[in-house]
Amino acid sequence: MRCAACHAEIDSPARFCPECGAPLEPGDAATKTGAVPQKSPSSASSSAEDGRFLPGTLLADRYRVIGLIGRGGMGEVYRASDLKLNQPVALKFLPTAVAREPRLLERLHGEVRIARQVSHPNVCRVYDIGEAESEAFISMEYVDGEDLGSLLRRIGRLPGDKAVEIARKLCAGLAAAHAKGVLHRDLKPANIMIDGRGEVLIMDFGLAALADQVTGAEVRNGTPAYMAPEQFAGKEVSERSDLYALGLVLYEIFTGQRAFKTADRSSIPTAATVLRDLDPAIDRAIGRCLDPDPAKRPQTALALARLLPGGDPLAEALAAGETPSPAMVAASGDTEGISVRTAGICLAWILMGVVALMILAGKTNVLLRTPFPNSPEILAQKAHDLIQSFGYAAAPADRVYAFSYDSAYQVYAEKPGNLAAYRDQLTQGQPPLIDFWYRQSPAPLAANGLTGAVSPVDPPPILSGMVGVTLDPQGHLLDFDAMPPQVEEAPPPPNDPATGTEWQALFTAAGLDMTRFTPAAPQWTSLAPFDARAAWTGAYASALRIPMRVEAASWRGEPVFFRVIGPWSTPDRMQQAASVQPGSLVGIPFLLVLSGVLAWRNFRAKRGDIRGASRTASLVFVAGWLGLLLNAHHVGAADEVRILGSVTAGALLIAALVWALYVALEPYVRRHWPQSLISWSRALGGGFRDPLVGAHLLFGVASGIGLAFIHTGSQMVAEHGGPGSAYASNVSLPASLLFLSTRSVAGGLLNGLSLGLLDGMALTFVLMFLRVLLRRQWLATAALVLLFALGGWGVNGIFFAALFAATLVRFGGLLPTIVCVVVGNDLTAPLAADFSTWYASRTLFVLLILLALTAYAFRTAVAGRPLFKAGFLDLD
Repeated sequence: MRCAACHAEIDSPARFCPECGAPLEPGDAATKTGAVPQKSPSSASSSAEDGRFLPGTLLADRYRVIGLIGRGGMGEVYRASDLKLNQPVALKFLPTAVAREPRLLERLHGEVRIARQVSHPNVCRVYDIGEAESEAFISMEYVDGEDLGSLLRRIGRLPGDKAVEIARKLCAGLAAAHAKGVLHRDLKPANIMIDGRGEVLIMDFGLAALADQVTGAEVRNGTPAYMAPEQFAGKEVSERSDLYALGLVLYEIFTGQRAFKTADRSSIPTAATVLRDLDPAIDRAIGRCLDPDPAKRPQTALALARLLPGGDPLAEALAAGETPSPAMVAASGDTEGISVRTAGICLAWILMGVVALMILAGKTNVLLRTPFPNSPEILAQKAHDLIQSFGYAAAPADRVYAFSYDSAYQVYAEKPGNLAAYRDQLTQGQPPLIDFWYRQSPAPLAANGLTGAVSPVDPPPILSGMVGVTLDPQGHLLDFDAMPPQVEEAPPPPNDPATGTEWQALFTAAGLDMTRFTPAAPQWTSLAPFDARAAWTGAYASALRIPMRVEAASWRGEPVFFRVIGPWSTPDRMQQAASVQPGSLVGIPFLLVLSGVLAWRNFRAKRGDIRGASRTASLVFVAGWLGLLLNAHHVGAADEVRILGSVTAGALLIAALVWALYVALEPYVRRHWPQSLISWSRALGGGFRDPLVGAHLLFGVASGIGLAFIHTGSQMVAEHGGPGSAYASNVSLPASLLFLSTRSVAGGLLNGLSLGLLDGMALTFVLMFLRVLLRRQWLATAALVLLFALGGWGVNGIFFAALFAATLVRFGGLLPTIVCVVVGNDLTAPLAADFSTWYASRTLFVLLILLALTAYAFRTAVAGRPLFKAGFLDLD
């Protein structure tokens, strides 16, 4: 009897192999496992056994048989010469007795289909499947060498350097198979060949399968002595099952002994106890592979290679002055992530920071300090009722409403420096910081801009029957614009005086006492035609005594125009074009042209990470497209096609720019600062469960909480430190007031993700450039701080730059920086402790996203490791 696992000859009956402890069955055990034992070099070149086909036999008019190489339960393997290609090959035939069994023939075809997906120097190549004398065979690469099992039995353990070299090549070959989703499932020394040049090849994919296609009884197919515990128990088989088998192979390579000497698989002596002078790194690597819990084994074969001595190819490439490939960047660095203690500290900081920010929001969030009793739906109904009361009773075909923020009033209010009176004015709600605008139209409101979002001026309010209203959060009228019919059905007789207008109704709607105002000469004109106009001056009833002006106009007795005007108000149709700095006229086009040239050069020279750029651009496109789609106003008309086209074009344009910038600049970061791209490269490659990716996500959320504290501190300083602050109290409000609806919250967050990615990339590129230019990390950091301080951020820039530099240099690079920007600017902005308000559900929505991201990052970073030591909760 021959053992299927170690091929040892066994004379006496036994249930387990005395050499390796594998279960035995009567007869040729190799038949049970599908193994085809390889012979030593001496027998490989000249076999004493001829097999079914004698030397010299011509098969399929192409292959000349040279001799039998090996025979096993799954058939015979012959050495042959391919007469067409004039090269040696190996031909594998099924046993005659089972050659026509459909199940085994299907397995043979399956082996070819699966094995041909894997192409790597450390994997035996499979060429094709053929038929000779009604028997199917596989043609594959002929390896003139010796299988590893035979070599180990002949010489014992391998020399240390050679063992590490072989281990690395096995990791590379297995990683190539896993990259195609292929599991070997029968990795053992007998299926590993060492050819005459010392090259290592993984053989025999007879039991290989795609990772998602192994179910039921198929799970336990393989060699029992090299099965992982979960595979041996029939529970599951995965990439980490192959890594367990690889760990057993490495155990034999480095120690010269098998890990299991008996049938008892409950305990394995560490490799270091067998070989006292074994490198501790090797002992740890093997121990990780042989952990009974699959979650605690290395994530991938490349991760195992990094655990071996000298396993950082990135450092070697940089030392040699080479630019590492994106795959090398992703494969380098830490494989364990961070310690459980560090992850716990980050988690505690995040949770306590969220609570603190919600408490501080009561001191800085304008929503909690302004009368805000009405939801958007109630305000929309009030606007509609006002429009009808002013004589515009026709039912609209479409309507749109949203909130806006009057930052011009806040700048004005801060100028006098009377902060106490200003805060008191906020509590009264007049003048309001927050406006609610409402538009209705007799036709669908289809925006003309690329975003597809309707605004007070897009589409232009020029269609007859269009009406626009602006209210404060309490429902008081601020603005009113209406467009009367272009052609009147019953025009009044010529020279008849216009019907008088009841201006009191407008004052009542605005919540103003008309007796407190003095008539004045009108100054503002309406876009709509009018035949009567009037104006008044007065002041808000507050300690600040802010002067105000009211303008109104009417047509045929119905109001067409009304404005409550403060000293900060500016006419939107008379605004001059913003002045453009001469530097931007040259600098921005120069940067775009330079990026285009660099992208083209890197693309042609194949230096750019095209795969990474495409995935990054795809992420930006999907996030931007969905964000714009959620925030766009959709109409049930032909204009919807145009809106979808505009949104798609806008998202594609941004994605194309990101792709070009990535191809242009990423190779330089990879050459001079590849450490900043490790976790980002792994995430782009789909390694979302990689512990390092989880750790850097966690660092990014923690840094984002720090960024939110900087924002909050700046707001508090602005309120207590006097006028002229660079930070106004509205920093805690996202753009377009995301609390309007959950849909707009989601759209704003998706757009924020695109902007955060661009900001993170820009910070990484800038700091990399400074590192190259100044050649010292501390000088580069100081220069970044100076750039922020001089770039209009003032003192806040020092804190921003310090936080970003720490995140880039100490906490993982590009990935955590992107997360930091998104969390600090978007996921913490709407937080408030008062959950009794109508907009509390929006706050909870954002809070749940933040906590879900934190939970995912923490769980991935911990990677199944226990949070507490064994016995931590015991009372004894």
